[in-house]
Amino acid sequence: MKILVVEDEPDLLRLLAQALRESGYAVDEAADGEEGLYKATVWEYDLVILDLLLPRLNGWDVLQRLRKVRRTPVLILTARDAVQDRVRGLDSGADDYLAKPYHLTELLARVRALIRRSAGQAASEIQIGPLLLDTRSRTVTLSGAAIQLTPREYSLLELLALNRGAIVTRTQIYEHLFEEQEESFSNLVDVHVSNLRRKLGGDFITTRRGQGYLLHD
Repeated sequence: MKILVVEDEPDLLRLLAQALRESGYAVDEAADGEEGLYKATVWEYDLVILDLLLPRLNGWDVLQRLRKVRRTPVLILTARDAVQDRVRGLDSGADDYLAKPYHLTELLARVRALIRRSAGQAASEIQIGPLLLDTRSRTVTLSGAAIQLTPREYSLLELLALNRGAIVTRTQIYEHLFEEQEESFSNLVDVHVSNLRRKLGGDFITTRRGQGYLLHD
């Protein structure tokens, strides 16, 4: 899953992006409101983490313009913690609001909740037949046995699981799993799908030629 962090404080941006990457997310960064709005409207993200006090275009304007074209979940992360600011943020289209300073564990929990709820998944566990994904611990079991996946393999499986029963295109996979600065090879998705089939069994993931991949419900 890929997250856009829009934050103008370099140290905070670096630390937050690092924490998210260590938690298994692909992360794109923006240091001002104009850059953040451009990226959030041009590319697909699973979540946008948005500061309010931004140069060039403030967070309120970013949120207002973004909501005209995208339904991407938005978590406001800001030092403005007054009640009226929280109300304004939520009423303006934000999905959640967290004031600085914050506990990283709480931030990550809110990130997980927003991503799964935007996909229509309320519970933190996803059960598909004998396959169980725990989005809190990012672990997978098959018929009760633990399956060891790389972070990228887990992210791909989670993406397919959150969209189970629907075709996920190769373009969607690249947009949701790879960061903007990564050089992604044309067959990299095929490699990860092949690894998942080897570890889970070939019946879980179906290839629809010319369309994408399907994880059966």
